[in-house]
Amino acid sequence: MPRPGQVKSSGERLSDRIALGVLTRVFPPELVDEVVAECGRVEQRSRLLPARVVVYFVLAMCLFSGQGYEEVARLLTHGLERVRRWEKSWRVPTTAAIGRARRRLGPQPLKVLFDRVCHPVATPATAGAWYRRWRLVAVDGTVFDVPDTDANGEFFGRPGSGRGQQRSAYPQVRLAALVECGTHAVFAAASGPLSVHEQQLIPHLLDRLGPGMLLMADRGITGFDLWQAASGTGADLLWRVRKNIVLPVLEPFGDGSYLSEIVSAGDRDRCDPARVRVIEYRLDGRDEDTVYRLITTIRDPQQAPAAELAALYHQRWEIENTLDEIKTHQGGRRLVLRSQYPDGVEQEIYGFLLVHHALRDVMHHTACQAGLDPDRISFTRTLNAARRHVPGQAALSPLTTPPGPHTHHP
Repeated sequence: MPRPGQVKSSGERLSDRIALGVLTRVFPPELVDEVVAECGRVEQRSRLLPARVVVYFVLAMCLFSGQGYEEVARLLTHGLERVRRWEKSWRVPTTAAIGRARRRLGPQPLKVLFDRVCHPVATPATAGAWYRRWRLVAVDGTVFDVPDTDANGEFFGRPGSGRGQQRSAYPQVRLAALVECGTHAVFAAASGPLSVHEQQLIPHLLDRLGPGMLLMADRGITGFDLWQAASGTGADLLWRVRKNIVLPVLEPFGDGSYLSEIVSAGDRDRCDPARVRVIEYRLDGRDEDTVYRLITTIRDPQQAPAAELAALYHQRWEIENTLDEIKTHQGGRRLVLRSQYPDGVEQEIYGFLLVHHALRDVMHHTACQAGLDPDRISFTRTLNAARRHVPGQAALSPLTTPPGPHTHHP
Protein backbone atom coordinates (compact mmCIF):
# COMPACT_ATOMS: atom_id res chain seq x y z
CA MET A 1 0.00 0.00 0.00
CA PRO A 2 1.64 3.26 -1.06
CA ARG A 3 1.87 6.06 1.49
CA PRO A 4 0.04 9.37 0.80
CA GLY A 5 1.82 11.22 -1.98
CA GLN A 6 3.23 8.01 -3.46
CA VAL A 7 2.11 6.05 -6.50
CA LYS A 8 2.42 2.31 -7.00
CA SER A 9 4.92 1.36 -9.68
CA SER A 10 3.47 -0.24 -12.80
CA GLY A 11 6.83 -0.94 -14.43
CA GLU A 12 6.76 2.35 -16.36
CA ARG A 13 7.05 5.82 -14.89
CA LEU A 14 4.50 8.52 -15.62
CA SER A 15 7.38 10.87 -16.42
CA ASP A 16 8.34 8.55 -19.29
CA ARG A 17 4.93 9.10 -20.91
CA ILE A 18 4.78 12.89 -20.83
CA ALA A 19 5.81 14.94 -23.83
CA LEU A 20 5.41 18.56 -24.81
CA GLY A 21 6.08 18.46 -28.52
CA VAL A 22 8.70 21.03 -29.45
CA LEU A 23 9.39 21.80 -25.78
CA THR A 24 10.37 18.20 -25.07
CA ARG A 25 12.69 18.22 -28.08
CA VAL A 26 14.43 21.42 -26.96
CA PHE A 27 14.48 20.29 -23.30
CA PRO A 28 14.84 16.49 -23.58
CA PRO A 29 14.01 14.28 -20.56
CA GLU A 30 17.60 13.17 -20.04
CA LEU A 31 18.72 16.81 -19.77
CA VAL A 32 15.88 17.65 -17.37
CA ASP A 33 16.82 14.64 -15.21
CA GLU A 34 20.47 15.74 -15.23
CA VAL A 35 19.54 19.26 -14.12
CA VAL A 36 17.16 17.97 -11.44
CA ALA A 37 19.94 15.75 -10.05
CA GLU A 38 22.48 18.59 -10.19
CA CYS A 39 20.13 20.77 -8.14
CA GLY A 40 19.50 18.02 -5.57
CA ARG A 41 15.80 17.65 -6.37
CA VAL A 42 15.75 13.89 -7.05
CA GLU A 43 12.97 12.22 -5.02
CA GLN A 44 13.70 9.57 -2.44
CA ARG A 45 10.28 8.04 -3.06
CA SER A 46 7.86 7.69 -5.94
CA ARG A 47 5.46 10.64 -6.09
CA LEU A 48 2.40 11.50 -8.10
CA LEU A 49 4.38 14.57 -9.26
CA PRO A 50 8.08 13.65 -9.60
CA ALA A 51 10.53 16.48 -10.24
CA ARG A 52 10.79 15.90 -14.01
CA VAL A 53 7.01 16.08 -14.34
CA VAL A 54 6.95 19.29 -12.30
CA VAL A 55 9.55 20.88 -14.60
CA TYR A 56 7.42 20.00 -17.62
CA PHE A 57 4.32 21.18 -15.75
CA VAL A 58 5.91 24.63 -15.21
CA LEU A 59 6.72 24.79 -18.93
CA ALA A 60 3.16 23.75 -19.82
CA MET A 61 1.82 26.31 -17.33
CA CYS A 62 3.78 29.03 -19.14
CA LEU A 63 2.68 27.74 -22.56
CA PHE A 64 -0.99 27.67 -21.55
CA SER A 65 -0.97 30.91 -19.60
CA GLY A 66 -4.38 31.70 -18.15
CA GLN A 67 -5.42 28.06 -17.69
CA GLY A 68 -5.87 26.74 -14.15
CA TYR A 69 -3.43 24.29 -12.58
CA GLU A 70 -5.66 21.26 -12.96
CA GLU A 71 -6.54 22.08 -16.58
CA VAL A 72 -2.83 22.41 -17.41
CA ALA A 73 -2.25 18.98 -15.83
CA ARG A 74 -5.05 17.52 -17.96
CA LEU A 75 -3.58 19.02 -21.13
CA LEU A 76 -0.15 17.72 -20.17
CA THR A 77 -1.35 14.13 -19.70
CA HIS A 78 -4.24 14.03 -22.16
CA GLY A 79 -4.44 10.63 -23.84
CA LEU A 80 -2.69 8.61 -21.12
CA GLU A 81 -5.88 6.71 -20.41
CA ARG A 82 -5.85 5.46 -24.02
CA VAL A 83 -2.37 3.96 -23.72
CA ARG A 84 -2.79 0.23 -23.14
CA ARG A 85 0.54 -0.11 -21.39
CA TRP A 86 -0.67 2.32 -18.72
CA GLU A 87 -2.31 0.03 -16.17
CA LYS A 88 -4.30 2.51 -14.10
CA SER A 89 -5.90 5.85 -14.84
CA TRP A 90 -3.80 8.76 -13.64
CA ARG A 91 -5.71 11.09 -11.39
CA VAL A 92 -5.18 14.78 -11.97
CA PRO A 93 -3.43 16.33 -8.95
CA THR A 94 -5.25 18.99 -7.01
CA THR A 95 -4.23 22.62 -7.22
CA ALA A 96 -2.83 22.35 -3.68
CA ALA A 97 -0.73 19.29 -4.59
CA ILE A 98 0.66 21.03 -7.65
CA GLY A 99 1.49 24.10 -5.58
CA ARG A 100 3.38 21.96 -3.05
CA ALA A 101 5.25 20.20 -5.85
CA ARG A 102 6.30 23.55 -7.36
CA ARG A 103 7.62 24.67 -3.99
CA ARG A 104 9.60 21.46 -3.57
CA LEU A 105 11.16 21.99 -7.00
CA GLY A 106 11.98 25.68 -6.48
CA PRO A 107 13.41 28.02 -9.15
CA GLN A 108 16.94 26.61 -9.38
CA PRO A 109 16.30 23.74 -11.85
CA LEU A 110 14.57 26.15 -14.25
CA LYS A 111 17.46 28.62 -13.97
CA VAL A 112 20.07 25.92 -14.58
CA LEU A 113 18.07 24.60 -17.54
CA PHE A 114 17.97 28.13 -18.95
CA ASP A 115 21.75 28.52 -18.56
CA ARG A 116 22.36 25.15 -20.25
CA VAL A 117 20.10 25.62 -23.26
CA CYS A 118 19.40 29.29 -23.89
CA HIS A 119 22.21 30.62 -26.06
CA PRO A 120 22.25 32.70 -29.26
CA VAL A 121 20.92 30.50 -32.07
CA ALA A 122 21.81 32.41 -35.26
CA THR A 123 24.20 30.77 -37.69
CA PRO A 124 26.40 32.73 -40.12
CA ALA A 125 23.64 32.23 -42.71
CA THR A 126 20.82 33.64 -40.55
CA ALA A 127 19.32 36.66 -42.28
CA GLY A 128 19.12 39.84 -40.20
CA ALA A 129 21.23 38.54 -37.30
CA TRP A 130 24.55 40.13 -38.26
CA TYR A 131 26.19 43.42 -39.13
CA ARG A 132 29.42 42.72 -40.97
CA ARG A 133 31.35 40.51 -38.52
CA TRP A 134 29.20 41.26 -35.48
CA ARG A 135 26.31 39.29 -33.98
CA LEU A 136 23.66 41.87 -33.04
CA VAL A 137 22.41 41.70 -29.45
CA ALA A 138 20.52 44.11 -27.20
CA VAL A 139 19.93 44.61 -23.51
CA ASP A 140 16.86 46.02 -21.81
CA GLY A 141 14.49 45.50 -18.92
CA THR A 142 10.81 45.19 -18.12
CA VAL A 143 8.49 44.46 -15.20
CA PHE A 144 5.86 41.79 -14.58
CA ASP A 145 2.82 42.16 -12.34
CA VAL A 146 2.61 39.47 -9.67
CA PRO A 147 -0.27 38.44 -7.36
CA ASP A 148 -1.04 40.76 -4.47
CA THR A 149 0.05 38.51 -1.61
CA ASP A 150 1.84 39.59 1.55
CA ALA A 151 4.95 37.61 0.56
CA ASN A 152 5.13 39.12 -2.94
CA GLY A 153 4.36 42.63 -1.77
CA GLU A 154 7.02 42.55 0.93
CA PHE A 155 9.71 41.05 -1.30
CA PHE A 156 9.13 42.76 -4.65
CA GLY A 157 7.44 46.03 -3.72
CA ARG A 158 5.03 47.91 -5.93
CA PRO A 159 5.15 51.06 -8.07
CA GLY A 160 3.45 54.26 -7.05
CA SER A 161 4.38 53.96 -3.42
CA GLY A 162 6.18 57.30 -3.26
CA ARG A 163 4.78 60.57 -1.91
CA GLY A 164 1.77 61.75 -3.89
CA GLN A 165 1.64 58.63 -6.06
CA GLN A 166 -1.28 56.23 -6.23
CA ARG A 167 -0.49 52.77 -4.91
CA SER A 168 -0.45 50.08 -7.62
CA ALA A 169 -2.85 47.14 -7.42
CA TYR A 170 -0.03 44.63 -7.94
CA PRO A 171 3.55 44.16 -6.77
CA GLN A 172 6.04 43.95 -9.63
CA VAL A 173 9.20 41.97 -10.36
CA ARG A 174 11.91 43.53 -12.50
CA LEU A 175 13.64 41.57 -15.28
CA ALA A 176 16.73 42.42 -17.33
CA ALA A 177 17.59 40.37 -20.41
CA LEU A 178 20.01 39.95 -23.30
CA VAL A 179 18.39 39.18 -26.67
CA GLU A 180 19.83 38.16 -30.01
CA CYS A 181 18.20 40.75 -32.30
CA GLY A 182 17.93 38.65 -35.45
CA THR A 183 16.20 35.68 -33.82
CA HIS A 184 14.61 37.21 -30.69
CA ALA A 185 16.30 34.48 -28.63
CA VAL A 186 16.72 35.50 -24.97
CA PHE A 187 20.10 34.16 -23.84
CA ALA A 188 20.65 35.80 -20.45
CA ALA A 189 18.28 37.04 -17.75
CA ALA A 190 18.28 38.29 -14.17
CA SER A 191 15.34 39.27 -11.98
CA GLY A 192 14.88 41.09 -8.71
CA PRO A 193 12.62 43.37 -6.66
CA LEU A 194 11.26 46.54 -8.20
CA SER A 195 13.66 48.62 -6.11
CA VAL A 196 16.62 47.06 -7.97
CA HIS A 197 17.32 49.15 -11.06
CA GLU A 198 18.09 47.56 -14.42
CA GLN A 199 21.66 48.86 -14.16
CA GLN A 200 22.09 46.71 -11.04
CA LEU A 201 20.77 43.58 -12.77
CA ILE A 202 22.66 43.92 -16.05
CA PRO A 203 26.11 43.12 -14.56
CA HIS A 204 24.76 39.62 -13.85
CA LEU A 205 24.26 39.16 -17.61
CA LEU A 206 27.66 40.23 -18.86
CA ASP A 207 29.36 36.83 -18.65
CA ARG A 208 27.18 35.78 -21.60
CA LEU A 209 28.78 38.44 -23.83
CA GLY A 210 31.99 37.98 -25.78
CA PRO A 211 34.06 38.99 -28.81
CA GLY A 212 32.14 39.13 -32.07
CA MET A 213 29.00 40.58 -30.46
CA LEU A 214 27.73 44.14 -30.85
CA LEU A 215 25.64 45.09 -27.82
CA MET A 216 23.05 47.86 -28.24
CA ALA A 217 21.41 49.69 -25.34
CA ASP A 218 19.09 52.63 -24.85
CA ARG A 219 19.94 55.80 -22.93
CA GLY A 220 18.25 54.55 -19.73
CA ILE A 221 20.88 51.82 -19.43
CA THR A 222 24.13 53.69 -19.95
CA GLY A 223 26.62 54.48 -17.21
CA PHE A 224 30.41 54.69 -17.11
CA ASP A 225 30.98 51.70 -14.83
CA LEU A 226 28.55 49.56 -16.79
CA TRP A 227 30.17 50.64 -20.07
CA GLN A 228 33.59 49.62 -18.77
CA ALA A 229 32.32 46.28 -17.50
CA ALA A 230 30.48 45.48 -20.75
CA SER A 231 33.38 46.49 -23.00
CA GLY A 232 35.68 44.41 -20.81
CA THR A 233 33.92 41.25 -22.02
CA GLY A 234 35.40 41.73 -25.50
CA ALA A 235 32.03 42.61 -27.03
CA ASP A 236 31.69 45.87 -28.93
CA LEU A 237 29.09 48.40 -27.79
CA LEU A 238 26.67 50.80 -29.50
CA TRP A 239 24.74 52.74 -26.85
CA ARG A 240 22.55 55.78 -26.98
CA VAL A 241 23.41 58.44 -24.39
CA ARG A 242 21.58 61.39 -22.92
CA LYS A 243 22.07 64.81 -24.46
CA ASN A 244 23.48 66.32 -21.24
CA ILE A 245 26.59 64.09 -21.25
CA VAL A 246 29.72 66.07 -22.07
CA LEU A 247 31.42 64.59 -25.14
CA PRO A 248 34.40 66.73 -26.18
CA VAL A 249 35.53 66.53 -29.81
CA LEU A 250 39.03 65.06 -29.77
CA GLU A 251 39.28 64.13 -33.43
CA PRO A 252 36.68 64.54 -36.21
CA PHE A 253 36.25 61.79 -38.81
CA GLY A 254 35.26 62.09 -42.44
CA ASP A 255 31.93 60.30 -41.98
CA GLY A 256 30.71 62.96 -39.51
CA SER A 257 31.50 60.99 -36.35
CA TYR A 258 34.24 62.02 -33.94
CA LEU A 259 36.54 60.61 -31.29
CA SER A 260 35.64 61.58 -27.72
CA GLU A 261 35.84 60.28 -24.17
CA ILE A 262 33.52 59.54 -21.27
CA VAL A 263 34.27 59.61 -17.55
CA SER A 264 32.53 58.51 -14.37
CA ALA A 265 30.19 60.97 -12.67
CA GLY A 266 32.68 61.63 -9.87
CA ASP A 267 35.68 62.16 -12.16
CA ARG A 268 35.38 65.93 -12.59
CA ASP A 269 39.01 66.32 -13.61
CA ARG A 270 38.59 63.60 -16.25
CA CYS A 271 41.57 61.67 -14.88
CA ASP A 272 40.43 58.22 -16.00
CA PRO A 273 38.54 58.58 -19.29
CA ALA A 274 37.41 55.88 -21.71
CA ARG A 275 37.80 56.64 -25.42
CA VAL A 276 34.65 56.35 -27.54
CA ARG A 277 33.47 57.30 -30.99
CA VAL A 278 30.39 59.52 -31.17
CA ILE A 279 27.70 59.48 -33.86
CA GLU A 280 25.05 62.22 -33.90
CA TYR A 281 22.08 62.25 -36.26
CA ARG A 282 18.44 63.23 -36.73
CA LEU A 283 15.64 61.04 -38.03
CA ASP A 284 13.95 62.10 -41.28
CA GLY A 285 10.30 63.04 -40.90
CA ARG A 286 10.54 63.64 -37.16
CA ASP A 287 11.20 66.61 -34.90
CA GLU A 288 14.31 68.18 -36.39
CA ASP A 289 15.39 69.35 -32.94
CA THR A 290 15.77 65.75 -31.69
CA VAL A 291 19.42 64.74 -31.97
CA TYR A 292 20.27 61.10 -31.37
CA ARG A 293 23.70 60.57 -29.81
CA LEU A 294 25.37 57.18 -29.96
CA ILE A 295 28.70 56.14 -28.53
CA THR A 296 30.55 53.05 -29.68
CA THR A 297 33.71 51.10 -28.99
CA ILE A 298 34.23 50.74 -32.78
CA ARG A 299 36.54 53.71 -33.25
CA ASP A 300 37.59 53.05 -36.86
CA PRO A 301 35.02 54.53 -39.31
CA GLN A 302 36.28 52.16 -42.00
CA GLN A 303 35.07 49.18 -39.98
CA ALA A 304 31.62 50.68 -39.37
CA PRO A 305 30.60 53.97 -41.06
CA ALA A 306 28.49 56.38 -39.01
CA ALA A 307 25.46 56.23 -41.35
CA GLU A 308 25.38 52.44 -41.10
CA LEU A 309 25.60 52.44 -37.31
CA ALA A 310 22.85 55.06 -37.06
CA ALA A 311 20.57 52.90 -39.21
CA LEU A 312 21.64 49.77 -37.36
CA TYR A 313 20.89 51.13 -33.89
CA HIS A 314 17.16 50.96 -34.43
CA GLN A 315 17.37 47.17 -34.50
CA ARG A 316 17.66 47.59 -30.74
CA TRP A 317 13.87 47.74 -30.79
CA GLU A 318 13.86 44.01 -31.50
CA ILE A 319 14.26 43.46 -27.78
CA GLU A 320 11.09 45.48 -27.18
CA ASN A 321 9.28 43.19 -29.62
CA THR A 322 10.71 40.15 -27.84
CA LEU A 323 9.48 41.26 -24.43
CA ASP A 324 6.08 41.98 -25.97
CA GLU A 325 5.96 38.43 -27.38
CA ILE A 326 6.54 37.03 -23.90
CA LYS A 327 4.24 39.32 -21.95
CA THR A 328 1.39 40.01 -24.37
CA HIS A 329 1.21 37.07 -26.79
CA GLN A 330 2.54 34.20 -24.71
CA GLY A 331 1.26 35.50 -21.38
CA GLY A 332 -1.93 37.17 -22.57
CA ARG A 333 -3.08 40.74 -22.28
CA ARG A 334 -2.98 42.22 -18.79
CA LEU A 335 -0.72 39.38 -17.68
CA VAL A 336 -0.40 38.82 -13.95
CA LEU A 337 1.88 35.93 -13.00
CA ARG A 338 0.12 33.27 -10.96
CA SER A 339 2.76 32.53 -8.28
CA GLN A 340 1.84 33.51 -4.74
CA TYR A 341 5.39 33.58 -3.35
CA PRO A 342 8.76 34.99 -4.52
CA ASP A 343 10.48 31.68 -5.33
CA GLY A 344 7.49 30.69 -7.43
CA VAL A 345 7.61 34.01 -9.29
CA GLU A 346 11.25 33.42 -10.19
CA GLN A 347 10.47 29.85 -11.25
CA GLU A 348 7.58 31.06 -13.41
CA ILE A 349 9.63 33.79 -15.10
CA TYR A 350 12.25 31.26 -16.16
CA GLY A 351 9.45 28.99 -17.35
CA PHE A 352 8.22 31.78 -19.63
CA LEU A 353 11.73 32.42 -20.92
CA LEU A 354 12.34 28.71 -21.59
CA VAL A 355 9.09 28.32 -23.52
CA HIS A 356 9.81 31.46 -25.55
CA HIS A 357 13.31 30.23 -26.37
CA ALA A 358 11.96 26.86 -27.55
CA LEU A 359 9.45 28.57 -29.84
CA ARG A 360 12.05 30.95 -31.22
CA ASP A 361 14.46 28.06 -31.77
CA VAL A 362 11.96 26.18 -33.93
CA MET A 363 11.10 29.39 -35.78
CA HIS A 364 14.78 29.92 -36.56
CA HIS A 365 15.11 26.33 -37.78
CA THR A 366 12.04 26.73 -40.01
CA ALA A 367 13.27 30.06 -41.42
CA CYS A 368 16.71 28.62 -42.23
CA GLN A 369 15.18 25.66 -44.04
CA ALA A 370 13.03 28.02 -46.11
CA GLY A 371 15.81 30.57 -46.68
CA LEU A 372 13.83 33.29 -44.86
CA ASP A 373 14.55 35.97 -42.31
CA PRO A 374 13.19 34.64 -38.95
CA ASP A 375 11.13 37.85 -38.71
CA ARG A 376 9.00 36.50 -41.57
CA ILE A 377 7.74 33.65 -39.36
CA SER A 378 4.72 34.50 -37.18
CA PHE A 379 5.34 34.10 -33.45
CA THR A 380 1.61 33.92 -32.71
CA ARG A 381 1.04 31.14 -35.25
CA THR A 382 3.99 29.20 -33.87
CA LEU A 383 2.68 29.63 -30.33
CA ASN A 384 -0.79 28.42 -31.32
CA ALA A 385 0.64 25.44 -33.19
CA ALA A 386 2.68 24.43 -30.14
CA ARG A 387 -0.42 24.64 -27.96
CA ARG A 388 -2.44 22.47 -30.36
CA HIS A 389 0.22 19.76 -30.48
CA VAL A 390 0.72 19.25 -26.74
CA PRO A 391 -2.43 17.18 -25.93
CA GLY A 392 -1.70 14.67 -28.68
CA GLN A 393 1.96 14.41 -27.71
CA ALA A 394 1.09 13.49 -24.11
CA ALA A 395 0.25 9.95 -25.19
CA LEU A 396 3.75 9.42 -26.64
CA SER A 397 6.98 8.66 -24.89
CA PRO A 398 9.26 11.72 -25.16
CA LEU A 399 12.10 9.35 -25.99
CA THR A 400 10.27 8.40 -29.19
CA THR A 401 9.05 11.87 -30.13
CA PRO A 402 9.60 12.48 -33.86
CA PRO A 403 12.96 14.19 -34.45
CA GLY A 404 12.95 17.94 -34.83
CA PRO A 405 15.00 21.05 -34.20
CA HIS A 406 16.58 21.36 -30.82
CA THR A 407 19.17 23.46 -29.09
CA HIS A 408 22.42 21.67 -28.31
CA HIS A 409 23.71 22.09 -24.80
CA PRO A 410 27.35 21.87 -23.86
